[in-house]
Amino acid sequence: MSGDLDPEGIGASRSAHDDGHGLGESTRALRAGLPEPVQFQPPLPGPVFTSHYHLAGDPTGPYTYGRDENPTWSLLERAIAELESPLEPAESLVFASGMAALSAVLFSQLRAGDTVVLPSDGYQALPLVREQLIAYGIEVRTAPTGGDAQRELLDGARLLWLETPSNPGLDVCDIRALATAARERGALVAVDNTLATPLGQRPLDLGADFSVAAATKGLTGHGDLLLGCVTSRDPELLGPVRRWRKIVGAIPGPMEAWLAHRSLATLELRHARQCANALALAEALSTRAEVSELRYPGLPGDPSYPVAARQMRRFGSVVSFSLDSRARAERFLAALRLVDEATSFGGVRSTAERRGRWGGDAVPEGFIRFSVGAEDPQDLVTDVLRALDASADA
Repeated sequence: MSGDLDPEGIGASRSAHDDGHGLGESTRALRAGLPEPVQFQPPLPGPVFTSHYHLAGDPTGPYTYGRDENPTWSLLERAIAELESPLEPAESLVFASGMAALSAVLFSQLRAGDTVVLPSDGYQALPLVREQLIAYGIEVRTAPTGGDAQRELLDGARLLWLETPSNPGLDVCDIRALATAARERGALVAVDNTLATPLGQRPLDLGADFSVAAATKGLTGHGDLLLGCVTSRDPELLGPVRRWRKIVGAIPGPMEAWLAHRSLATLELRHARQCANALALAEALSTRAEVSELRYPGLPGDPSYPVAARQMRRFGSVVSFSLDSRARAERFLAALRLVDEATSFGGVRSTAERRGRWGGDAVPEGFIRFSVGAEDPQDLVTDVLRALDASADA
C-alpha cells in the first residue's frame, strides 16, 4: 500500500504487526480461511447442514459422515490455523465448546501412569478435570502461573498445561522459557490462549505444541455461540485429538461454525479497541484509592508486565481488581449503566462480575473480573468511575 493511500496511523500499526508475508493483522483476519473465488458464489459459503454425504464405493474422500467432517468446519479450521500460525503450516480442530477442546487435548495425550502439570490458579473448570484425570490414574501436579512456578514440577511429566494470562488473576508466565524446560524433560506443552487470542499471543511461535482456546470468548466476540479450538503444527500430535473428538462427538453445529468464521472478519478491529479500552480503564482505576489488587498485564507497573511485554503482541481485554467487601462490589456492579453483569469475557459489550459468587477461585469476596468491550472509552471510564462513587454509599 502506498503512503498516499494509507490512512494516518494505519501504516505504523501494520508494520509493527507484519507477519513477514506483507499482510497486516486486520487484512489476515478479514480473509482467513476464505475459499478460492467462484463466479456467482458468495465469498463465505453458508453453513452446510447435513449428517451424511453421497458416498458410493470406498470412503476415501474428505467428507464421509457428519460427526467426522463438515465443509463449514473446514473453512473455519483453516482460518484459525492461519491466525495462530501465519508463517508455518498448522492445523486446527474446532469443538462444541472450549471445555471440549481442553478435554480433548488432556484426555487424548495422557494415559494411566502419566503426569500432567496444571496451573493452580487457572480456569475454574480445571479442578473438575483434575478429578477426572486422577480417576483415570494420572498424577496431577499444580503450581501458580506467576513466577514460572510450574517449572519446578516438570521432572517426569508428560504434559505441561499453561494458562497465560491466567483467569481470573491475570498472572503471566514465560511460555518460551517453560516450553524449553518442558522439552528438555520430554514433556509436551499446551497453552490456553483464550484470553489473549491469536492476535495477542501466538503460543506455537513460543514453543508450545498446542494452542487451545474457548472461541466462545474474544475470538468470536459477540456472546452468541459456544465453540472451542485446538491448533498444532504437528499432525501426529493432533491425530489423537481428532480421534477423541470423533469418539465423544464433541463437534460444533454448522451454524455456530459459520457464525464464528463470519466473526473473525472483525477480530482485529474488535481486539484493538478492546485492548485500548482495557488499558484506559486500568489507568483510570489505578488512581482510585478504593481499588486494590488491580491487575492488567499492559500496565507498566503490573508485576506481569515485563514478561507480557516480551511475548504478547497485545495485552487482552480483561482487567481485574478488588473492592473492600462483597457488599461494596455488589453495589458497584448494580450501579453500572453500560456494563452487564455476566460471567463470560471477550465480548464487544463490557461485562463484569463479582467472581467470588461462584466459589472455586482463590479471590477476595470483593474481587471483580471486568471484561472490557468496544464502547467509546470515555463513556466506559465515566460509567465505571461514577459507579465507584455510587457504591460508596451504604
